[in-house]
Amino acid sequence: MAKQSGAFELTLPPQPAGATTYEWLYETLRSHILDGQLRPGTRLPSTRELAKRYGLARGTILNAFELLKSEGYLQGTVGSGTFVSEVLPDDLLTVKRDARTQHASRPARRHLSEYGKRVQHESNFEAKPMRAFRANLPAIDLFPFKKWSALAARRMRNADASLLIGCDAIGYAPLRNAVAAYLNAWRGVKCTADQVIVVSGVQEAIDITCRVLLDPGDSAAVEDPGYPGVSNVLHACGVRVLAIPVDEEGLTIDDVAMQGARAVFVTPAHQAPLGVTMSLRRRLALLEWAQRNEALIFEDDYDSEYRYSSRPVPALQGLDRGGNVIFSGSFNKVLFPSLRLGYVVAPPDLVDRFVAVKSITSRHAQLLDQAVLCDFITEGDFARHVRRMREVYAERLSVLLECVRERLAGAVEISGVEAGLQTMAWLAPGINSTVVAQKAGERGIRVNPLRDYARRPLKRDGLQLGFAAVGPAAIRHGVHELERVLRDLG
Repeated sequence: MAKQSGAFELTLPPQPAGATTYEWLYETLRSHILDGQLRPGTRLPSTRELAKRYGLARGTILNAFELLKSEGYLQGTVGSGTFVSEVLPDDLLTVKRDARTQHASRPARRHLSEYGKRVQHESNFEAKPMRAFRANLPAIDLFPFKKWSALAARRMRNADASLLIGCDAIGYAPLRNAVAAYLNAWRGVKCTADQVIVVSGVQEAIDITCRVLLDPGDSAAVEDPGYPGVSNVLHACGVRVLAIPVDEEGLTIDDVAMQGARAVFVTPAHQAPLGVTMSLRRRLALLEWAQRNEALIFEDDYDSEYRYSSRPVPALQGLDRGGNVIFSGSFNKVLFPSLRLGYVVAPPDLVDRFVAVKSITSRHAQLLDQAVLCDFITEGDFARHVRRMREVYAERLSVLLECVRERLAGAVEISGVEAGLQTMAWLAPGINSTVVAQKAGERGIRVNPLRDYARRPLKRDGLQLGFAAVGPAAIRHGVHELERVLRDLG
């Protein structure tokens, strides 16, 4: 290696507030190396000489040199001198772009799989301030951030290699134990921790279910109107979608319409989007249909923790005697959306298949978040948060019902909701929910048109109104703006 012994010049800028002297010297030397003032192969003066020349402690210079050596900017040993490395670490981390690739080339002709042709982007994320009447969103501002951050900090302080390496695809074992105990006690689910698989949310559970159970050309039944995320996954997988009407008792069990269905996807506790609870009679009929037709039921329990006028309705899975129900829920709507943690309870004979799919797709959920959520549940914070939010949401629902009945009578009939984070507002004949949603958006409020959830023409149009995400003042303002929209359309 050719060594350069040219004059060494170092311009020391003012020391930033809060930076230690050795950090300041390190950054200065690194900057001089990267901008070429200290070229590769340049020999640096001894630490004694530098200390004398710049009035610095020799220990400060030694610390800066050691850090630069550890990162690859300097090299050398005691007695041989210290030199700027011939190859800088930054050169090993960046790729020099060929000038021929600077200009965009003509897009290549792509061959897409049939799945790639069918799949469509689905996003319900909205990076905007909370506003009335955004549905499917909790009161994020009331989440106990300090408690959650304290649990996370404790986990990191006590972290060992096992927390950093990862976990099995089925999920963090203590969290699965906590979820199983919670579901058995709170939701009437009959399961063991061995049946609980940690996923990112109900959407991933739906996707895994389709991959394991359904082939292109198979049929599956869905609620109509119903959650669009189900139909989107089924369509992408090439599955024929059978749209089954929903009435005041939930999904209508129609042997003719559901003929050939290998699976049915339902939201029995709080139907999405209508909000009705499936009656016991219908639940038993659905279970009997599944047993008779050797079909499976996917039970989406997306927000049933919150009920305001009666006890939570036991899960459909808890009534199942044939092992025909796949049960799934999410902590994302109960706690906060970006958590991305949920669960699926699979029949024992399907657990291995579900875990196998999980292992080759997303591997496993982020382990630190699983561990923190486990502590949040087992130490009682989850139950406390749900109890507190039930009171808050009940108050906000009461404000919404009162305001709608006072200001929108004749144009809107509000549904007598018993659970969840949103309710239905039925529109008077002749009012188009899509038009209302567009005009409402122009006034800074968010409503979901019922037409977005329906595959067939609706007998009655309506709007989905969320009441959990914002406080009473915002709800009153939203009703006022919605009144103006309806008046202008009328």
